[in-house]
Order: sequence, then C-alpha cells, then structure tokens
Amino acid sequence: MFRSLAAHGIPFVRFSAGGYWPLEWYLYRTNRDAHFQRLDAVIHAAERAGIGLIPSLFWHPPTLSDLAGEPFQDWGHRESKTFALMQAYTREVIQRYRDSQAVWAWEFGNEFNLPADLPNAAEHRPPVVPHAGTPTTRSAHDELTHAAFRTALSGFAEEARRWDARRLLLSGNAFPRSSAWHQLHHQTWDLDSREQWTAMLLDDHPAPISCLSGRLYSADDLHQLPWAAAAARATHRPLFIGEFGVPGRLDDPALARFQEQLDALDTHEIPLAALWVVDFDGQAADWNVTEANARAPLLRLLEQRNRTWRAAQAAAAAPPLPKTP
Repeated sequence: MFRSLAAHGIPFVRFSAGGYWPLEWYLYRTNRDAHFQRLDAVIHAAERAGIGLIPSLFWHPPTLSDLAGEPFQDWGHRESKTFALMQAYTREVIQRYRDSQAVWAWEFGNEFNLPADLPNAAEHRPPVVPHAGTPTTRSAHDELTHAAFRTALSGFAEEARRWDARRLLLSGNAFPRSSAWHQLHHQTWDLDSREQWTAMLLDDHPAPISCLSGRLYSADDLHQLPWAAAAARATHRPLFIGEFGVPGRLDDPALARFQEQLDALDTHEIPLAALWVVDFDGQAADWNVTEANARAPLLRLLEQRNRTWRAAQAAAAAPPLPKTP
C-alpha cells in the first residue's frame, strides 16, 4: 500500500496504532514484544517507501477505560488506571519510534470530542460488545464530558512532549458540533454563534497540543472551515483536516462534492489533510479507495492536486528573478 501511495504522490498516512476493541489489545497486554514487532513492520515499511506516518494511539475512545476496568469518564481522572495506561502506552510508542524519519506527528485518538456532553447522552453510551472485551453494562459514568476528555488530551500531550520535543501533537478531533457550546453550558442542542463555536474549538485543543484538528465531510464542515482557519491563524497554529472524502458511487454529484472539498482546502491554505479511507476492507461498501476498485479516481485527483500545490509552493519559495537592465 505504501508504495502505491508514494507512486500517486501521496506523502503520508494517518492510522490507528492500537486495537479498536479491548480484545484487540490482548497481545499488548500479554506479549508486548510481539505487539511492537507488528508495529515495527508498519514503521519500517513506511520508511522504505518514503511515506510519512501519523499514528493515532487511542482510536476508539472507550477502549482504554474498558481495558482498565473503569467507566468512560475515568479518562478525566489523572489518578485513574485509564490515565496511567494512556501514559504508559504513549511513552512506550514514542520512545520506540521517535527516531524514525517516517513519523510526522503523534495523535491522541479519533473524535473524542463528539460524544462529549450530549443532551441525550444516556442513549449514546459506548457500545456493549462483551465478546469484544467490553463490559456487559454501561451507566451514567460512561457518559463522556468535555472536562474529562480535555483532561485526558492534556495528559497525553504532556506525556508525549516529555519524550518528543519537536513533533506536532494532534487531538484527532472532529470540528465541534454546531451546538457544542450549548451542550456544555446548557445541555441543549441550540446552535452556537461563531464566537461560541470558536471558543469550543480552541478549548478542545489544550496546550501543549500544537495543532488544531477537524473533518471536512458535510455542509456544516464546509461552513465552519473558514472559522477554523481563522482561529488557526489567530493562534499561530496549523490546522489539520484529519479526514475528508465522499462516500459511495463516484457519480458526477459525488465528484463535484470532492472537488469542492479540495477547493476549500486550497482556498483556506490548509497545510495537511487526509483522505478517508485507503485500503480498508471494513468500509468497502462506501468509503474504501484502492488502485483496483471503482473509487480509484480519487487517488488520481489527489495526485493532480498535490502536484499543483507543490508547484505553487516551489514557485512561492523561489528567489525573484534578477531585473534586466
């Protein structure tokens, strides 16, 4: 896969660097050498192909607290087993791979902000899948809050920065929900103002997180992208669009939406963005892109746009031509 991406001029991959379900962390808990040998193979393959990597360490938000035998909210307790497990895995991964030129950044997880302070949180507690290692029941203590996930994110960033002083630290967040400020303060779905939404975006990226993050799928995302870009400029931080793309059959409307996303990334000078998703059989029906399937044209469109962006950057960096007499 890495060689294929490199051939298309795609320079990096964002990927899950841990298991999704608790059961998928079994090898780490029982045979760490074998666990890390598998991750070694990913890192070394990327190095050989000249592909950058953004490992996302805690992809599925409730999994680590399930592993620790604690409720979801214990992500927000610095004395919890969940917090200690997060620190240990962060330390082990970074110490092992911080000298690899393939690693571009360290990411906390995937969209921890979206389940926070939902007005109907009882209906959206983490899934119960005992055969995959989850508890058999959930309670109100499994309803995540912004305070809890921000504490966890700060702790991750502090631990990561302790072992790597130079790489970007990413949240993995989506853009805040359009009602996030009202969810936090009033437990309602009322829509936020631009100022309230921006405050949530910034507060969801506590120091030492060094980059703002979001997604670019929906009309709301396109509407909020200029707000996020403005916040990034105002705080002197880059903005990473960790996922964008269109699902399903690539008919003319779908391709037009994809071009609209690329144009928006261009207009707002987003320095880094990642297509969802390449070579992932689990989403073959709607999202998966490979060289061999019907969604391969997206790779070619990315290759063309990357070539255009690189040429523009090279031209902007070139010294001015000397004046002729």
